[in-house]
Amino acid sequence: MQGYQVKNYGQPVKRYCQTMDLRDNPELMAQYRKRHSEGEAWQEIIDGIRAVGILEMEIYILGTRLFMIVETPLDFDWDTAMAKLATLPRQQEWEESMAVFQQCAKSATSDEKWKMMERMFRLY
Repeated sequence: MQGYQVKNYGQPVKRYCQTMDLRDNPELMAQYRKRHSEGEAWQEIIDGIRAVGILEMEIYILGTRLFMIVETPLDFDWDTAMAKLATLPRQQEWEESMAVFQQCAKSATSDEKWKMMERMFRLY
């Protein structure tokens, strides 16, 4: 494993880390991966993520556990951005289509599905 390069934005950023579980079904998990691959994720969703001020978003997977890292400018307000994101074109349609793969309610918003993680250690 060589690791993953982190983008330099030329400004300080803050990071949010979240987690969610997928349904334990290899076929569903493979389809979920495919729908998030380059060229498969809906452009309106990618545009919406950027429109609310998110600089970068990465999702990692281990078994059924997803781990998402979101990088934003220092003045980013999570609650405001998530409220706006939920109203953007096709966002709810995307969330409903992804709920088939996720351990969540079909009508859940992105902010309801993903659980914010608390940083408990940092190498100071």
